[in-house]
Parts: sequence; C-alpha cells; structure tokens
Amino acid sequence: MSRLKELRKEKGYTQVKMQLLTGIDQSDYSKIENYTFEQCRKIALALETSMDYLAGLTDEKKPYPRIIKK
Repeated sequence: MSRLKELRKEKGYTQVKMQLLTGIDQSDYSKIENYTFEQCRKIALALETSMDYLAGLTDEKKPYPRIIKK
C-alpha cells in the first residue's frame, strides 16, 4: 500500500473526502494514489533532487543525504 493511501486510511478518509479537502477530482486523486512513491523517488533520484523540491515544498534543489539500506 502506498504511503499516501496508508495515511488517508489512518485518518479514516475516503477518496471522496480527499476530493472535498483538496479540490482534486476523485478519479484524478485515485490515479495519484496509484502512482507509487517509488516511481516519484526514481524521478527525484534521476534528476538529483528531492521529492520535496519536486512538490514545491522547498526551494533547495540539492537532494537530502541518502540512506543506504543494508
């Protein structure tokens, strides 16, 4: 399950509730939820930036220090 879907369900929200909260049409929101964070992560890695920068949450283009999983 994607983190986005997990967080939505933890809050007890439906996709329709997310539509009301965000103004994003439910069918579009469903597509976003099914677009995996892994795919977004790969885009950020390829562009050598952070997902926060891509989302407009920071103006810092430099990626965060990477965590190396063992």
